[in-house]
Amino acid sequence: MKRPTVITSLTLLLIVMGVISLTLGKYPVTLRDTALFLLAKITGQQQATALSMDLLDSLFLSIRLPRVVAAVLVGSSLSVAGAAFQAMFINPLVSPSLLGVLAGASFGAALGMILFKSWLAVQVSTFVFGFISVMVAVGIARMFKGSAILLLILGGVISGAMFTSLLSVVKYCADPYEKLPAIVYWLMGGLSYADAQTVWITAVPMVISMIMLVAMSGYLNVLSMGDEEARALGVPVEKIRLLMIFLASLVSSLTVVMGGMIGWVGLIIPHISRMLVGPDNKILIPVSILIGGIYLLLVDDISRMLFDTEIPIGIVTSLVGIPFFVFVMKKANRGWGS
Repeated sequence: MKRPTVITSLTLLLIVMGVISLTLGKYPVTLRDTALFLLAKITGQQQATALSMDLLDSLFLSIRLPRVVAAVLVGSSLSVAGAAFQAMFINPLVSPSLLGVLAGASFGAALGMILFKSWLAVQVSTFVFGFISVMVAVGIARMFKGSAILLLILGGVISGAMFTSLLSVVKYCADPYEKLPAIVYWLMGGLSYADAQTVWITAVPMVISMIMLVAMSGYLNVLSMGDEEARALGVPVEKIRLLMIFLASLVSSLTVVMGGMIGWVGLIIPHISRMLVGPDNKILIPVSILIGGIYLLLVDDISRMLFDTEIPIGIVTSLVGIPFFVFVMKKANRGWGS
């Protein structure tokens, strides 16, 4: 299959799955009514639906559409961040949590739940500490001389361990009857808190960052060859790497703002994309965005509909990701191109 055809097919699949996801929920809506509602919004003409247009308007625009958009954005963001990190650090086992951004964002969310009553303040705290964790990792790396990639990874390990420890302190100090259950549920990952205001505000920087990563994907091909080769080709390695780390970390921390801790997506989706279209980041990055959105949309539908009670989406992604991680390790032993 030609590469443009892959992108077109995945885009159409994502749109179809998005429409189907709008029909799923505790309140049943037929696919026909969903299609007529969307047609009415596009054309501005009233359509004859089984349910009232006011009810459909409230159900779709206030509840289901923000959740569908959130699932697509979170899945796409984690996937593109994982693909970018794997290319930058020339390591197929790297994920968006590499530089401690998810640990820092989780600590920020837990701390915000204890200190603030406003949900907006909790989200701001989540983003701020996610960004701080990356700055800590970069700062530690700059304190020493040696391999920039290795020092960044070590800095990320230290930063992640520090914020994970701080998160444990916050959980220990939290009210065990109200705050602690909320923190634990949030850290399991889920899109039930993704209201329309949060989604539309967070979507803007996420989409801009993903577009920039797609535009800079050619640099990832050069960085994948190693620093010396990249410098020989005239690429400002340090500046490009820091900018891409900033963009990938930004979208990763915003996923925690929108849906809590959702693991494994940034590890497994880039590998699925690589097996589908090869290692060229110019095509791998956009394909990872599309497959990531499709994957998390499917997982969210399963978590909502499988049982009467919604399953935290992070649990489902972990159950899928763990066996796939074993496959990735075997693949990594044979090399990326095999």
